[in-house]
Amino acid sequence: MYETLEIARDGAVATIWMNRPDVHNAFNEALIAELTAACRQLDADDAVRVVVLAGRGRSFSAGADLNWMRRAADASVDANLADARRLAGMLRTLAELGKPTIARVHGAALGGGMGLASACDICIAATGAVFATSEVKFGIIPSAISPYVIRAIGARQATRYFQTAERISAARAGELGLAHEVVAPEALDGKVQEVVAALLQGGPQAQAAAKDLIRAVANQPVSDAVVEDTARRIATLRATPEAQEGLAAFLDKRPASWVKD
Repeated sequence: MYETLEIARDGAVATIWMNRPDVHNAFNEALIAELTAACRQLDADDAVRVVVLAGRGRSFSAGADLNWMRRAADASVDANLADARRLAGMLRTLAELGKPTIARVHGAALGGGMGLASACDICIAATGAVFATSEVKFGIIPSAISPYVIRAIGARQATRYFQTAERISAARAGELGLAHEVVAPEALDGKVQEVVAALLQGGPQAQAAAKDLIRAVANQPVSDAVVEDTARRIATLRATPEAQEGLAAFLDKRPASWVKD
């Protein structure tokens, strides 16, 4: 049981609902700890193939809870460092989940909320969604979320938005590469289900290996070491039972064993 989350299961899909609608699903110590624990729990569950992250109420997540930030302002450097490490650990746990992750974004996705959307593999946003790295308005920086936001929109765009804290519309988020899809609010769940259906066609071990491949290759020069690493990865994967089943299913013109009716 969670205080700040609800987890809904639908077959192989688990949806983590952030459930603090009265504060627009803002982070506090409890939400950070529970989201970390939920991600680890679902990652260890072989019955779960896809994880969707969503928010109850009017917003996805408005970032840091102001009461939590106020407590942090009065705390020691060591206490702030411990807090920051827990937040950074939660984001990394989400980003490095061994299963595909989808951010279902509506309403506000500000500060840490934009970080959550960036940490997920896929971001699907409603047209009314709004994003921002708003931290400089409070005299701080988007530090813990920066690896994921920069990965999503690139250093050049981050240089602007980290400093201006401008609001980013859903349409602009699509242009920046932060949102993979932008749809009308009434079409949001349908688009999430459409992407989930596509994900469920893939082999789970292959999807985890694909995520690890991107982390290894992104922003690296095409060196001998990178070429050798990619060759070893595909050679190793070809020998697995999952790859053998996938090829056999293709040749037999039947669904692979991981594809459920």
